[in-house]
Amino acid sequence: MTVLEKIKSLLEGDNISYEVVEHAPVHTSADAAKVRDTDLAQGAKALVMIGDKEPYLFVVSADQRADFRKIKAAVGIKDLRMASPDEVEDLTTLKVGSIPPVGKAIGLTSFFDTSFSEKENVVFNAGSLTTSIIMKASDLLALEQPQVEDIVA
Repeated sequence: MTVLEKIKSLLEGDNISYEVVEHAPVHTSADAAKVRDTDLAQGAKALVMIGDKEPYLFVVSADQRADFRKIKAAVGIKDLRMASPDEVEDLTTLKVGSIPPVGKAIGLTSFFDTSFSEKENVVFNAGSLTTSIIMKASDLLALEQPQVEDIVA
């Protein structure tokens, strides 16, 4: 089962409505917003990081930057770094840039920035550089049930 199929199964299992959008390959949040014709702030940027040798998924608004100091304090870890492209692929089977903010679909514990509680809709790459999902932010939070913290700069 692909990651997209896992996400769709999770969403459909909870009767959550969503839209799948196929588009040209994108490698940055800004490019994704353009090709999807959505606001950059609607994007959910999913970052795979290694904290004290454990993998985590941190999700921030695409128009924001993750704050390593805040993340370390929120999670209670000392050493934090971005996972390398090879580590990301080993952990998730996915390429950097295609990571969805659905840790349940890729086996990672997730942490979301507090800004997602205020968003109406979110859009994110769903396991590929050419497929995105648009859905209500509240539905994503209900599905994922992440730890929600202030983790942006």
